[in-house]
Amino acid sequence: MQNYGVNEIREKFLKFFESKGCLRLDSFSLVPKNDASLLLINSGMAPMKKWFTGAETPPKKRVTTCQKCIRTPDIECVGKTARHGTFFEMLGNFSFGDYFKHEAISWGWEFLTEVMGIPKDKLWITVYEEDDEARDIWINEIGVAPERVVKMGKKDNFWEHGTGPCGPCSEIHVDRGEEYSCGPDCKLGCDCDRFMEVWNLVFTQFDKDEDGNYNRLSHPNIDTGMGLERLAAIMQGVDNLFEVDTVRNIMNHISKIAGVTYKKDAKTDVSLRVITDHIRSTVMMVSDGVIPSNEGRGYVLRRLLRRAARHGKLLGIKDEFLYQVADTVIDESAEGYPELAEKREYIKKIIRIEEERFAKTIDNGIAILNDYICEIKADGKAVLSGDKAFKLNDTYGFPIDLTVEICGEAGVSVDLEGYQRELSVQKETARNARKDGSSWEDNQSFAFENAASTEFVGYEMLESDAKIVGIAAEGEVCAAISEGESGIIVTDKTPFYAEMGGQAGDIGTILKAGAKARVTDTKKNGNGIYMHMVTVEEGSFSSGDAVTLCVCEKNRMAVCRNHSATHLLHRALKEVLGGHVAQAGSEVNSKHLRFDFSHFEAMTREELEITEQKVNRAVLSALPITVRELPIDEAKKLGAEAQFGEKYGAVVRVVSMGDYSVEFCGGTHLKNTANVGLFKLISESGVAAGTRRIEAVTGEGVMEYIKNKDSLIERTALALKANNPLEIDKKAEQLANESKELKKQIDVMNAKMATGKLDEVLKNKTEIKGVTVVYARVDGLSAGDLRTLADDIKAKTEKVAIVLAANTDGRITFLASASKDAVAMGIHAGMIIKEITAVANGSGGGKPDMAQGGGKDASKIDEAIALSHDIIAKQLG
Repeated sequence: MQNYGVNEIREKFLKFFESKGCLRLDSFSLVPKNDASLLLINSGMAPMKKWFTGAETPPKKRVTTCQKCIRTPDIECVGKTARHGTFFEMLGNFSFGDYFKHEAISWGWEFLTEVMGIPKDKLWITVYEEDDEARDIWINEIGVAPERVVKMGKKDNFWEHGTGPCGPCSEIHVDRGEEYSCGPDCKLGCDCDRFMEVWNLVFTQFDKDEDGNYNRLSHPNIDTGMGLERLAAIMQGVDNLFEVDTVRNIMNHISKIAGVTYKKDAKTDVSLRVITDHIRSTVMMVSDGVIPSNEGRGYVLRRLLRRAARHGKLLGIKDEFLYQVADTVIDESAEGYPELAEKREYIKKIIRIEEERFAKTIDNGIAILNDYICEIKADGKAVLSGDKAFKLNDTYGFPIDLTVEICGEAGVSVDLEGYQRELSVQKETARNARKDGSSWEDNQSFAFENAASTEFVGYEMLESDAKIVGIAAEGEVCAAISEGESGIIVTDKTPFYAEMGGQAGDIGTILKAGAKARVTDTKKNGNGIYMHMVTVEEGSFSSGDAVTLCVCEKNRMAVCRNHSATHLLHRALKEVLGGHVAQAGSEVNSKHLRFDFSHFEAMTREELEITEQKVNRAVLSALPITVRELPIDEAKKLGAEAQFGEKYGAVVRVVSMGDYSVEFCGGTHLKNTANVGLFKLISESGVAAGTRRIEAVTGEGVMEYIKNKDSLIERTALALKANNPLEIDKKAEQLANESKELKKQIDVMNAKMATGKLDEVLKNKTEIKGVTVVYARVDGLSAGDLRTLADDIKAKTEKVAIVLAANTDGRITFLASASKDAVAMGIHAGMIIKEITAVANGSGGGKPDMAQGGGKDASKIDEAIALSHDIIAKQLG
């Protein structure tokens, strides 16, 4: 067989199926689009679900791809065997109601035997035991000997996942020879490596209903998958994926950095395989916009990266190295995925940042864990307690999965239930710490625990009649609340939106004949009860009263403007920064909006400007804002974005802004993006590792912002004496230039003064043990002037040590300097400065030949200078 490389095989496969009328598509992103059921793409067909189910029309009925895939269920096994890996490439050809079994089988055989050149007598076939059609094609059309077409049961050769499209499959296996056999009874289906499955052809011809019936599809589909690395191993005559050309080159790079050789030591081999596999997954995930975090796919990435980094330590690699290996991954894979080369620096930067973060925790964490393990074994035990595992994670930042892995290697288990208990206690403590200490916060659930959930009608109206079902004041349930008192009023229904999902609660009034209460906030407890925080301004309210609730329309509209703008901002950030951007928190009230999002570095000025422009274009496009409640599956088909980790019911609320933004959201919104008015980005900052924050204003907030800016410009123009406020930049530049010129003149004068002082300063020189020593106080000179004066003294004097001090405009500066020959005799300017600045309540230091510092007590300057004589004498012995 021809020894084809990975990149060569990929291209041959895709070209072959293009010749059969298939549309070649690039690999889809590893991040699923609109599919909350998947964390990462794990098969060739996964990104095409919408085409297989008929939810969307494919670009063509015949498609071929080489899809990047990641599977992590067996992550602990990676490295321990040569079979397991988290990243692989899946070759596939697909039919959406077009060609079927005859073509799929015939083309599969043609590609393997004629294009790849695999001998026909090395190929074996399995079919589903009831699929006589496929068996007949293999034997009578393709010409495979009947004894080489083996019937298998439903477990092995029938693809289904619950209800819906399903069907039989046929697998093509390669006989690798008796040297891979497990013995005389070796046959197709055993666990040895002799018969390697290389290609799975799935014939999706049934639709399974809830009663278990298999109904024939009018337009059956084809879904095939062949592991690229597995085929490469066969073509290259190697034992496993770690030995195929592209993967082996990555491992060779790691081996070179570590100074080790593969297949020389079992433990070393495990680490080499772990790093090789995980860096492949890491590079591909980062390229597709995933960044390390503590949840979702970001956590998968962080775990892979840190596991690889830890195995680097086991190989003796002390410094960060994964970002270097990333270069080889990119070089080996860029032919199939050119975006890797385009994103090279970005990928390496993300990896290096995470390596550096982990390096700060791993050494300390491993040392402490090893101590724990030694203690456990010394006590004759074999379990690490949950509290110690938690302490490692909470105090030292050591990941629990690494704790489990390292303990497992040492024959010690981890009390994960105890760990989870400690984690729960910490979360509860944190929740309690966040309470503001008010009686309402502490007792609100207790006060209304028997009340029914409040009916919310605020999506449709801002005013409604209701009945009071509960009142509380000073943390206790009461029958009534009167003028001048503050408390909580609960009604059976309300138009007031309660604080949720980052959106502020509504304000407004509660009215009845002769009574009025001002609602200052609205909250909701865990029982679905809406609590109106009120101050009674007139009359009194009692349980059972019929009242009218009125939401402040101006405030609600301002909140809606900011909330709708966050959706537009979220979409704009994805367009500008990339698909990795995900909401990490928000705050929306009537004054401003705050949006936290995942991103690894500060945004540039250009990125901020483009983002603001995109939001305002969406505003000015007057996009209709529609809100629908849909079954969650239907919502996903619309492309609604769901945050990973959020739990959703069977029916979700979907907010769409034209075709620009579609998100799951329970908040209140405008009817049209034009109602936002304008959007102005105020600031962008970092709030945590990998999380950025944008603050912005809309509508009247923009008007207020412009008003304040105009006022600032007018005041600035007045201060600068600029006749035209629009020319303040030119006036400021003019004054800055004049200031620079004046400073230059002052510097020249000071330099002349310093030079003029030279002879005066040298008059006070003395000698200590063969070294000329110059002390002087020269007030009025800057630090730069002192350095110039010291250099002039050294230019005129050999074997000299200099100590100068100046009090200039209240700023005290000390400087010490020494010629090279004086340093050779023992003078150390840095030590001189350290001691004398302390006398003046200051500090400083530096090198042996030049040092500088400052002081706070001007009355001690002369004393400090005098002390330098003794210090120099001591240094000279």
